[in-house]
Amino acid sequence: MAIPDLMPHPVAAKYAVLVDVGYLYAAAGEVLLGAKERKEYRVAADELIQSLQKHAEERISGELLRIYWYDAARDRVPTVDQRVIAQLPWVKVRLGNLNARGQQKGVDAQIRSDLEALARHHAVTDTILLAGDEDMVPAVEAAQAYGVRIHLWGVEPPYGTNQAERLVWESDTVEVISADFLRPFFSRAPQPVAVPPPAAAPSPAQVFAGRAPVKPHAKPGQVAKLGPSRPRVEDVGEHVAQKWILTRGRDNIRDLLPGPILPTVIDTELLIEAEKELGHSLRPYPEARVWLRDGFWARVYREFDLGVGVSSK
Repeated sequence: MAIPDLMPHPVAAKYAVLVDVGYLYAAAGEVLLGAKERKEYRVAADELIQSLQKHAEERISGELLRIYWYDAARDRVPTVDQRVIAQLPWVKVRLGNLNARGQQKGVDAQIRSDLEALARHHAVTDTILLAGDEDMVPAVEAAQAYGVRIHLWGVEPPYGTNQAERLVWESDTVEVISADFLRPFFSRAPQPVAVPPPAAAPSPAQVFAGRAPVKPHAKPGQVAKLGPSRPRVEDVGEHVAQKWILTRGRDNIRDLLPGPILPTVIDTELLIEAEKELGHSLRPYPEARVWLRDGFWARVYREFDLGVGVSSK
């Protein structure tokens, strides 16, 4: 008679990665650059996310549910970079509010809620939590009560610790992400160059500063229709540029440098894409076309660490 196999069979894990972006960026900015504010550095977030995903795959044998990317934005309106991240596969961007003092509100509550919900509904067997706040402890304990293993990741501190001691105690495993791992994805923000050297390519400011904004003429008795705001148009121009960089590759975008004149076909495509983003036409507003190009070049120049000016108001 055959002896029954009583040995337990390994069960493949299903896991999620929850990233407190405020903690990750602040801790990495401090240890790598000595920076105190996010505006002092740039982050190649898409490449960072891919590396974190690969790192998780090496640690846990199983299936990734998704990566939850918790960040904040003013009035919860996503920035250009956040909109790009939201389009990445297997990534869910969750936004809290950023108040006037630059403080995040509601982010910790979202992390706690998702951590508990994933465990309660048995959506995962393991969770990687990249965070440092002690406020996470109750959610960690609740998830563990449902049988979920919590793997806490932290960022290497310049000294001491940057994670709550109790959070470290309550987690099932703890790992510190080294500064060397994070270094390729963080760089100091370049200082804007208002007037480039004579040998450098002209900036959008130099090209367009001499043009007086053309305002649409209203018929007698009518009020001229107001166009979109300059910050909004420039933001859309940056978003379109970032999508092009991701979809067409750095080498193709590099062919546009040093700019700032766009080929007619690409300039038309930029306008069409921007109008889709804004939900209305920019053609009655010539000055908005200038802002759109400024936003486009600002993002391209930042990608290649070049200085860029801003068109005169």
